Amino acid sequence: MTSPSVLQAPHTSSLDLHGRTALVTGAAGGIGRACALRLAAAGAEVRAVDRDAAGLEALAGSCGDLPGSVQPQILDLTDLDAAERVAAGTDVLVNNAGLQLVRPLDEFPPDVFHTVLTVMLEAPFRLIRGALPHMYGQGWGRIVNISSVHGLRASAYKAAYVSAKHGLEGLSKTAALEGAAHGVTSNCVNPAYVRTPLVERQIADQARAHGVPEEQVLSDVLLRDSALRRLIEPDEVAEAVAYLCGPYTSGLTGTSLVLDGGWTAH
Repeated sequence: MTSPSVLQAPHTSSLDLHGRTALVTGAAGGIGRACALRLAAAGAEVRAVDRDAAGLEALAGSCGDLPGSVQPQILDLTDLDAAERVAAGTDVLVNNAGLQLVRPLDEFPPDVFHTVLTVMLEAPFRLIRGALPHMYGQGWGRIVNISSVHGLRASAYKAAYVSAKHGLEGLSKTAALEGAAHGVTSNCVNPAYVRTPLVERQIADQARAHGVPEEQVLSDVLLRDSALRRLIEPDEVAEAVAYLCGPYTSGLTGTSLVLDGGWTAH
């Protein structure tokens, strides 16, 4: 006879993070904002990290009666030493911060390439490094790296972003292997294009790079490879993060949870 517990499908509403401290980077808007609110809704004390002070203030004002709390932390992740320090004492780490520039390789500014890799790959390394002593000490930790379909596939004109996301996939797997003996899991969440300011800001550059009108970028470029033909919503990504932090996923580590609308099915 089937155990009654087997008949109860796991769902993220069962997530209880009371007494846990979460750190979310890039928390002032888009995916990061959604993740911060979702973890606070589960009872976590969330350190919301961003360099956008106004966005963090708006986030903190949106918490209302959530069981947890959001504590704004203004930080530029190019300050790598500060990034490592701020991660101390973290139970749940969500590496989300990112930036984007769409340019052909032969026109891509080297300084921008360096900045993208600093924020999107080296900073996550330093944040993980800063968080692990506490996680190892207590025998529990959750690392969730917001990667992308571009961590699994490449697109033209995105040399820095694709390089950073592919590197993040490797970093996440390494953290999973090293953390396994200490109760620490590390996974990636890989959305396709998400309805965020980061995506909206690249419309003009995508139009120029691909030689299409701006009004056709969504259908002809961003959603061209999506079977669902729609943008992913920030709350969908946040629910995936919540799932990876929940009670049913202690055996899920070193993998990528893909929310790409069928892109990688091609």
